[in-house]
Amino acid sequence: MFLAAGTSAASPPAICEALLGQTVAADQIGLPTRGARVISARMVRARGARGRATPAYCEVRGAIDPVDDAAPQIRFALDLPVAWNHKALMMGGGGFDGVIPDTGGPMLGEPFDHVVPPLLRGYAVFASDSGHQAVPGAAPIPAVDAAFAVNDEALANFGGAALKKTRDVAIKLMARAYGQTPDRTYFAGGSNGGREGLLVAQRWPDDFDGVIVAFPFWNAGTTALTFGAVMNGFAAPGAYLPPAGQALLFDAVMARCDGLDGLKDGLIANVDACDFDPSVLRCAGPAKDTCLSDPQILALRRYDAKISYPYRTRGRERSYPGFPVFAGADLRGDQQMASTLPAHPAVATMPVIAHFWDQFARFVIARDAGFNPLALDPEHPGRRVGRINQVVDLLDADSVDLTRFKARGGRLILYHGLADPIVSPRSTAAYWNRLQTVMGTDAVGGFARFYVIPGYGHGPAGLSAFNPAWDAIGVLEAWVEEGVSPGPQTIADVGPKARSRPLCEYGTWPRYDGRGDPMLASSFRCVVGM
Repeated sequence: MFLAAGTSAASPPAICEALLGQTVAADQIGLPTRGARVISARMVRARGARGRATPAYCEVRGAIDPVDDAAPQIRFALDLPVAWNHKALMMGGGGFDGVIPDTGGPMLGEPFDHVVPPLLRGYAVFASDSGHQAVPGAAPIPAVDAAFAVNDEALANFGGAALKKTRDVAIKLMARAYGQTPDRTYFAGGSNGGREGLLVAQRWPDDFDGVIVAFPFWNAGTTALTFGAVMNGFAAPGAYLPPAGQALLFDAVMARCDGLDGLKDGLIANVDACDFDPSVLRCAGPAKDTCLSDPQILALRRYDAKISYPYRTRGRERSYPGFPVFAGADLRGDQQMASTLPAHPAVATMPVIAHFWDQFARFVIARDAGFNPLALDPEHPGRRVGRINQVVDLLDADSVDLTRFKARGGRLILYHGLADPIVSPRSTAAYWNRLQTVMGTDAVGGFARFYVIPGYGHGPAGLSAFNPAWDAIGVLEAWVEEGVSPGPQTIADVGPKARSRPLCEYGTWPRYDGRGDPMLASSFRCVVGM
């Protein structure tokens, strides 16, 4: 029902139309704003187009006004299905945000023909741009535009404040449309949206009943510094790895480690046993298509290795554990190492994490559009150390005290691809290990799960050997609403190969049994050790 039974005889179109122009007062929002208003509200008819079915719903779009007149608004979307299931789901963003996620689409980019989107399930779905609007063309990917960060309120909104503000406004509007607030509210996000998911569990545990976190950019400030350290390495003379070198490295790593899980299938599952040494590709002199130069190998080792930041005085994060570039991360393609070296001014064809560093250094740290990011060494930042500390403290979601979230029945599902070259799975493992240390292994097992996926890169936009789909929201619902803890899970590869694998918890990996159909999950079991 669109409105709780017996509350009104008005039709859904009339109720939807009545939302247009409605406001939410500042004192009804948990953090400082000047209130919110609905800018548009229209009914969308149900459609059953193959691969993109949607129900009948009211499409609401609005804005939350900042306290600072110079700050951008928070633009939000709220989709209210006529056949409501009395639940709500907030979608997280990506990159530096600046773009409202597709609230009518699949969660975390999973395809319609494998996972039913939240809106089609009957969820009221909402999201925001986190408090700024990315300028098309400012960066090769809209969500990499960080020019907003020169404003303190806009940066604080991106840091997390916009999550609370958007949630409070959305809940108020749901109450007006349906005559009641949702019985359950969930959150799902990947990359920066994963950081946002951990933030809501940490800071506002009473607002969400369950959270799905994928490949989280949880320590965003520290990770961005690491992007700088890595990209400065590739900017050194002769160090950049062009497409031929990217392919050479990937093929060599796969040849060395693909079969360590009992099957050569293009996936490295037993990453701990993968001992690839890039020196086997070393040239005697300059790089060629068939070998790598010493500067290239040095830059790659820097990408793989732990980087420490001993100067930190306030931030809790003092290091980053490196990326799996010698264990299956695929650096090929426009979304990875691209085709030209990091440069200033930035060029569209340089690596995506070089663009992140360019925007982060210029707008978040220096707050100077003309600043040269390649002139800043994140490990030895000199006079900029104070500003870096401020930024890291604001952006890193590094608290692992989820006691309140657990106590009120909150549940957390976390997953990460083992081949991610943009947000390292090692970093998520560090968060998980810290969570278990602080809260206790048994306590964590009572409310959280962490899964790892071989061959999966940085989400559906990345180049992945395995592109997973599984009903994470269904698993979370059963856990929260029925008390059914997640049992063994199976994931489908929705890439070119129609195969399945068991979804293994962190600390285990899928070993082939040597006999069954290698395309089926039933032929694998999750094992511990190398």
